[in-house]
Amino acid sequence: MRVPVPLILCAALGLAACESPREACINQGLRELRIVESLIRETEGNLQRGYALEETQQIRVRPDFCPVTRADGSTGLQRCERTEVLDVERPRAVDLAEEQRKLDSLRQRQAELMAAQAARVQACIAAHPQ
Repeated sequence: MRVPVPLILCAALGLAACESPREACINQGLRELRIVESLIRETEGNLQRGYALEETQQIRVRPDFCPVTRADGSTGLQRCERTEVLDVERPRAVDLAEEQRKLDSLRQRQAELMAAQAARVQACIAAHPQ
């Protein structure tokens, strides 16, 4: 069963509207923390592999047959070209010492954000008691 995208968007907006003021207040500060945590995972992966993965897009044009409707109303096939866009991961050399410094810096920033988030949670609880 395939659910239409507009239905999914409406459901997501409906759930977001159900968020309490306290939850909204707490979630405002989580965005940057989630970004830093994502960068930490990426950097740890680079260090474990010994190289980074760089995502690029490859564009291919290939011959194909496309359906057409003729002037008399009949349908048929006609030669055409289809364009494909592929996401490709390629290895990229990195300076492992620099990656380790970056990871250390990100972990320090994560600790700072977690402390700030703990203070935000307390402030949100005080501002929006249930």
